[in-house]
Formats: sequence, C-alpha cells, structure tokens
Amino acid sequence: MDLDLDAHLTTAEAAVADAVDLDALAIVDTELLGRKSALATVRSRLGDMDPDDRKVVGRRVNEVRTEVERLISERRAELAVGARAEVLEAERLDLTEFDRGRRLGHRHVVTQTWERLEDLFVGMGYTVAEGPEIEDEWHNFGALNFPLGHPARDMYDTLYVEYGEPQSTLLRTHTSPVQIRVMEEQEPPIYSIMPGRVFRSDTADATHMPVFHQIEGLVVDRGITFGDLAGTLDAFTTAYFGSEFTSRLRPSYFPFTEPSAEFDIRRPDGSWLELAGCGMVHPEVLRSCGLDPEDWSGFAFGFGLDRLALMRHGIDDLRELFRNDHRFLGQF
Repeated sequence: MDLDLDAHLTTAEAAVADAVDLDALAIVDTELLGRKSALATVRSRLGDMDPDDRKVVGRRVNEVRTEVERLISERRAELAVGARAEVLEAERLDLTEFDRGRRLGHRHVVTQTWERLEDLFVGMGYTVAEGPEIEDEWHNFGALNFPLGHPARDMYDTLYVEYGEPQSTLLRTHTSPVQIRVMEEQEPPIYSIMPGRVFRSDTADATHMPVFHQIEGLVVDRGITFGDLAGTLDAFTTAYFGSEFTSRLRPSYFPFTEPSAEFDIRRPDGSWLELAGCGMVHPEVLRSCGLDPEDWSGFAFGFGLDRLALMRHGIDDLRELFRNDHRFLGQF
C-alpha cells in the first residue's frame, strides 16, 4: 500500500508540473484529490485493515494528500501570475500614442473655466491663494463676522467633521476662509483671488450640488472705495463675457461686507442674471485679521465657478459637469 501511495505521489508531481494553465490544473486537482482518486480509494479501504496497519497507512495517506495539495497550490500561484501577465499584455495601452496628431483628451470644462479666470485676474495684477478644504469654525465663520448663533449661519448647509469640539471643524462652505488666512499672513496691499472646492449639504439638482467650486477675490489697500469694486467687476464682465455684456450692482447683505451688493450681468437679449455677491470688507473682519480699518479698506467678491462655466457654454444642468459622460465633456 505504501508503494502505491509513493507511486501516486510521483505521478502527482509529474501531472501538476505538466499542467499548462489553470483549467488544466483544475482537472489534475480533481483526478488527484477527488472522490475517484487513488487517495480516496485507499482512504475508503482503511476500515478493512487491522488497527496497526490502519494507523500507519492513514498517516501516510494524510502526508501524501498534504504534499499533493502543496504542489497544486504552488503551481496554481505560478499559473495565476502568468495568466495575469497575459491579460495585462493583451489590455496594455500605449498612452504616449496620438491618433494622427489629434489630441485624445483635454481638460475638464470646470478646469478650463478655473484656469481662464486665473489668467484673467493674474493679468489684472492679482495673485492666486489657496487654503485647506477642512477648516475650523473661526476661519469659516467667526473671523468673517458670523458670531455664534448669528442667523446668517443658517444660509450655509454646513457639513461638520468629527474632530475636536462639536461643530468646531467642518468642510469649508465657501472659499472666504482663504481671504482670512491671506490677511492674517500677508501685509497689505493685497490683490488676490482664491479659487477652490467647497461643500454644503445640498441635494443635487439642475442648479445645486453638495460639492462645487468658487472663486473669490480680495483687495485690501489704502483708499479703496466702492467705485473700485464696481470698476473691477465691470472690467471682469467685459473681459470674460465680451463687450456686449454689461453689469450692475444691487444692494444686498452679507455679514463680512458692508455695504454689500449682488452683482448682475446684462445679456445681449436684455435679460439680467445674478452672478455673484460682493461688497466692501467689513471693518470687523479687518480687525479680526489684525488690520486697522482706519488705515486700510478693501473689497471682496465671490463667483460660483461652475455657474460661470454653465453661462459661458450654455449648459442648463449643473449635474452634467459631474457625470463624466465623455459625449458631453468632449464638446468643450
């Protein structure tokens, strides 16, 4: 019986080594370890043996089975590596290739808008500033003249992060905290824009998304007036939309600016569209950043960057910017 088991092991070693792929190995596995295999036959006869022989043969059966399982496992791992290599080679793409000189990809329409706006304002003498997307309550609200319990906080559907004290850390609801950080870290004069991603607990629809993009501007210098703000936005309107567009400012309210205004543009067909909020930087905001409002004044404005993309390209549903449908994105 031991000789039969040794012969079976020798046969198993050869059969496993000869398996050329995983399918062939699966057949070998069944032949060597299945219910009709030699090992199964020997195991079924153990009950007919006397106790001493049963003990010896049973131990040998287990040893041979363990060795066969090891051989199959190792061969399976080898064949799996080879099979994976074949799949990767078959699916390999040369990403350096071009289709007869034609570009195979391009920047997303939001990225195009982002970079176009940066270029526009940098050309007007502004710098570009960035800040963290996870903010503390002070920079997102407190320093912007939103005291605790202020009703204006209800305008922002805030997503709080479980870190520190309750409601002390959040996903920024606007890029205005970057304005605070710039004023804290940089001496005036300041001429800077702050593009970035912001977060609010909104339900996605044609005009709202829980994640969207803003670009804000901040100017702090001596002698800055509301007229400077109006002139800057008028110059922006002409540069971005074209000479056939004009702009206006309407009175509004924001905790961080005083006076505050809504910025509208007039389209060639005569209709008006609200585009942004703006105003003179509130004296309390300047004080929060260590600046004396008797010496310094400034203005700030903020656009929905995604909305500017919709406007420029005539897109009627904000969700299209986030669906990643190549048929849509390929148009821009």
